[in-house]
This record gives sequence, structure tokens and C-alpha cells, in this order.
Amino acid sequence: MLYIVIIVLLTVVDQVVKYVMMNVSGGQIGYSIPVIKNFFHLTYVENHGVIFGLFEGKISIFTVISIILILYVIFTEFKNFKNYTKWTKIGISIIAAGAAGNMIDRIFRGFVIDMIDFNGIWVFVFNLADMYVHIGIYIIVIDYVVRKYRKKELKTK
Repeated sequence: MLYIVIIVLLTVVDQVVKYVMMNVSGGQIGYSIPVIKNFFHLTYVENHGVIFGLFEGKISIFTVISIILILYVIFTEFKNFKNYTKWTKIGISIIAAGAAGNMIDRIFRGFVIDMIDFNGIWVFVFNLADMYVHIGIYIIVIDYVVRKYRKKELKTK
């Protein structure tokens, strides 16, 4: 139940932030709100490609591929989910929220709304769903490394 709550809550937060940004900007691409001048802005961008705008214009192909991959992952992870550690389950849930947030955009808008802009430091604009995917991966990797380290420590004692 916790994992479903994580997925739903994070997906809703992602969609609300995108909705607010779209309304505040009036859908004007490039509309920017400086949060920390010359460092961090909220900038309205419509991403018609995949991550970082790659493969722009091929969104329908990637939508179909993404749906197939998401269904495959749901099926395989559902079968194996009970075997994972708590932290890996949390990581997978956070990744699922990111995938769901961007998939909702692709299906209902035809593009993904991005707004997180580290002006001048990072050339790409991204969104919460993108961050969820990265955070989920980091959690899974850290959990794996910690478990391997602990297992190694137990063997040496």
C-alpha cells in the first residue's frame, strides 16, 4: 500500500506543478520566473522529444514504445516485487511515478512540460518526473551497494 501511495502522491504533485506552470506562463514557451537570479529559474518549456528534447517530433513512436515498456516493467516487477528490499521497492515506486507523470503529459498533451532550469549551469530544462526517475535509480543503486558491503562485512567476520 505504501508503494501505491508513493506513486500516486508523486504523480499528482508532478501534474499539479506542471498545470500551475502552464497556467502561470499562459503556455508561453520560454516564460521564466527567476527564483535565484542567474542560477535557478522556473522556465516553461514544451518537450516534444524524449529526455532533454532528444528525437523531437518522434513523440508518437516513443509514446507507444514507452507504454509497451511500462506495461512490461509493471508485469515483471509485480511478479518479483515481494523479493525486493524496502528501499528498492521505494526506488521502483519513485521511478514509476516519474514514468507515469511524463506519460500522462505525452498522452494528453502530446508533449512533456518541463520547467526546472538551472540557468547557465545546465543547458537542459527538466521536470519533477525526470527528477523522480533519477532519485529512484540512486536509491536502488545505493541500496544495492550497501547490501553488498554488508554481505561482504559479514563474510569477513
